[in-house]
Amino acid sequence: MPSTHEKELPTLTKRRIQAEVIGPVYAEMVAVIGEEKARAILDTAVRKAAIAEGKHFAKLAPDGITSMADFIKLYDLWTQDGALEVEVLEASDTTFNFDVTRCRYAETYREMGLGSIGHLMSCNRDGTFCHGYDPKIELDRKHTIMAGAPRCTFRYSYKQAAK
Repeated sequence: MPSTHEKELPTLTKRRIQAEVIGPVYAEMVAVIGEEKARAILDTAVRKAAIAEGKHFAKLAPDGITSMADFIKLYDLWTQDGALEVEVLEASDTTFNFDVTRCRYAETYREMGLGSIGHLMSCNRDGTFCHGYDPKIELDRKHTIMAGAPRCTFRYSYKQAAK
């Protein structure tokens, strides 16, 4: 039986389409209100969109109950079409640790001339998405390819409620 996630457009495709709209809007915002304010607005808007997207995917979780296992399945969308080359270090009920060794999101934004705001359109979504999907899932990431590191370090953990 196909998962409900299979009906979703590959994330890299979605991000490219969004960037085609966001790029000119961002450029106009910079011209009118300056780069600092334009970046702040873009950052806030994308973070809000990531939370909303997380809530959408939470509703699609089996019986509406989120888990690290279902969260891990979402990575099929984010890696689809070779969007990310990943080395999984650990995947369990409480941990999902991996490194991205190639990021086509970063490559795409750079090709579109949007490399300087690529982190606002993609990287900032990664941890913020969790707030909407399941606030018990937290991301600790020290490095990203988008910021010039050789790899992205994703360390997701599932925080159990205190008893």
